[in-house]
Amino acid sequence: MELPNRQRVRGLDGLFTPIGYPGGMLRAYLILILTFGIGGAILGRIQPSSSNGEPRIVGQLRDDEAARIAEIKARNAPRFSSQDGAIELQRSADGHFYADTRINGTQVHMLVDTGASTIALSRNDARMAGVATSIGMNDVVGRGADGAVRGEVIRLDNVELGPLSAQGLDAIVLNSGEQSLLGQSFLSKFSSVEIQGDRMILR
Repeated sequence: MELPNRQRVRGLDGLFTPIGYPGGMLRAYLILILTFGIGGAILGRIQPSSSNGEPRIVGQLRDDEAARIAEIKARNAPRFSSQDGAIELQRSADGHFYADTRINGTQVHMLVDTGASTIALSRNDARMAGVATSIGMNDVVGRGADGAVRGEVIRLDNVELGPLSAQGLDAIVLNSGEQSLLGQSFLSKFSSVEIQGDRMILR
């Protein structure tokens, strides 16, 4: 005996409810709402790679650059003899000697220039050491291989290198150039400055 359509469908209620009936429409709506809700939660957890990844990469690059600069400075840093307190500097790869000198309490990485008569600071190093200068600094303060050297004459409160310190030294701030020089106005305070191969020894 053939069952009416309505009765045959009810016999399958354990498996599904046809959408054509009110109960089926309600179930379909619930499934649709749950699908959108789950999808929205998943999308909310996904972060764009550019928003977080890029700052991490930039921060890593900055850390690497800072480490590289610190390594270079450490390579050129002065070493102190444990016997007589003398300062021993190693010749750097560019053929020069460098010393980490304290100017007015601020560490300044300086090229040791035995041929320079005075201390010469770059604009940036002078500013870091708290030295006030004028804007122009166009006065001729000396002569170099390239002609007139322009800058400004100043006086330093304190200069220190190893066990030696000196107060009230005249110096100049250079109008151009990035490298500060440690000249004879301070080096002459040592009893001797000797170069032995790739070593400079200040006593």
